[in-house]
Amino acid sequence: MSASPAHLSFRSFVDALRDEHDLADINEEVDPKLEVAAITRRAYERRAKAPLFNNVKGAHDGLFRILGAPGGLSKDPEKSHRRLAMHLGLVPSAGPKEIIDFMLKAKGQPPIPPVHVQTGPCKEVKILCKDVDLIKLPVPLLNKADGGDYIQTLGINIVQDPSGEHPWTNWSIARTMVHDKNRMTGLIMKPQHIARIFEKWVEKGEDVPYAIALGAPPIAVMAASMPLPAGVSEAEYVGSLCGSPLELVKCETNDIYVPANSEIVLEGTISVRDRGPEGPFGEMHGYSFLDENSQQPLYTVSAITHRKDAILPICVPGKASGPDETHTMIGTLASAEMRQLLQDNGFPVKQVFALYESQVIWAAVQVDREALSLLKTNAKEFCERVGNLVFRHKSGMQIHRLLIVGDDIDPFSFNDVMWAYSTRCRPAADEFNFEDVTAYPLVPYMSHGPGTKLTGGKVVSNCLLPEEYAGKQGWVACDFANGYPEDVKTKVLDRWDSLGLE
Repeated sequence: MSASPAHLSFRSFVDALRDEHDLADINEEVDPKLEVAAITRRAYERRAKAPLFNNVKGAHDGLFRILGAPGGLSKDPEKSHRRLAMHLGLVPSAGPKEIIDFMLKAKGQPPIPPVHVQTGPCKEVKILCKDVDLIKLPVPLLNKADGGDYIQTLGINIVQDPSGEHPWTNWSIARTMVHDKNRMTGLIMKPQHIARIFEKWVEKGEDVPYAIALGAPPIAVMAASMPLPAGVSEAEYVGSLCGSPLELVKCETNDIYVPANSEIVLEGTISVRDRGPEGPFGEMHGYSFLDENSQQPLYTVSAITHRKDAILPICVPGKASGPDETHTMIGTLASAEMRQLLQDNGFPVKQVFALYESQVIWAAVQVDREALSLLKTNAKEFCERVGNLVFRHKSGMQIHRLLIVGDDIDPFSFNDVMWAYSTRCRPAADEFNFEDVTAYPLVPYMSHGPGTKLTGGKVVSNCLLPEEYAGKQGWVACDFANGYPEDVKTKVLDRWDSLGLE
């Protein structure tokens, strides 16, 4: 295989981060039991460099180094989303708007199927059957309340629908925890596609062939994070994004194909009968509930293949004061799908963004107020239409509050959106509730609050004043950008550094 650019090779991505001075090589020994995660979690919160742990206690025979925060944010204000941008081959200065636009561009392109190759870097070392021992690996413990060691937090789970003449192969990200020597427990949760496919194998009465690609091509990880419609192959979607086919190689013990240059591949079958305890787990909403351990399907690991000196990527979810991949990837990519959904259905929507600070359960929906005025609508009618569309679609699965804002509001700015919400949304009168839609059960007020856990708890908040529905704005915002003439602003900016204010 030829050398690949950073978005098509995790190993090249690591090197590119180093070249960007956004990676810290940590060569002293670190303990995978909490120490690795503690450093990674603080790196998110400080927007520090991504830590690459080159000397993990208990690692042997190339298994494994660990990279933390591959999708975390950067402290550089001009390149805050640098790592996500580099996942896609974009310039490091690309922001969430450019990332969303890029991820949606494949929607209008024909799918490009992957190509199957005979071998690849992920086959450099093979550990088969009786030689598999997960207990001996330096699998990290991510939170002191976690129920076990999680080997899969940022890889790609690959399963195939058993029905149809041309089976649908689905890629997703779903956590797995070490259970014993050769088994893991993994969260398989409705309404995610992996759960739909799992149920079809249950009906068939056969265990599910699977693979998990860890350290897969970064652009493939982004596609696996995106709530694409059922039936869409993420591998083909990646081909459309890149304009060329992705290279896949067959597993050793089943017929699943994985990205050929993955760092580590776990493969085997998921039992449709046997289950084991999974969790607690420190989740994307910033909580690790001590009473939260469920019985989940057991994954048997029949083989591990890996690159020499392999690198395991990890996500350490937590409070969005330090956004991690559950916010930057899942939230941003759900935003892309919601924007496309609304625009395709004729709504005058310019942007949609799931706000990191809300643990990505709130999304700002920015409307074109001039186009909105042509609809001759009102808040109740418009908000109910938006909610009925988004909350009943997979892209809105994790979103529990939609905030409708005007085009004077930057939907990527939490401060801007909160200003609109707190000053233009009248409690009760401007809020439209949805109790008959599917909920996201991991949201704490659903799983541990009053009422039903699987439905409801969703709301559309109208953050437009009545005059905005008529295309009018009878005010001037009192901030530097809007409250002063251009000549005054220019004069202030030209003198700013000399004033010694910073």
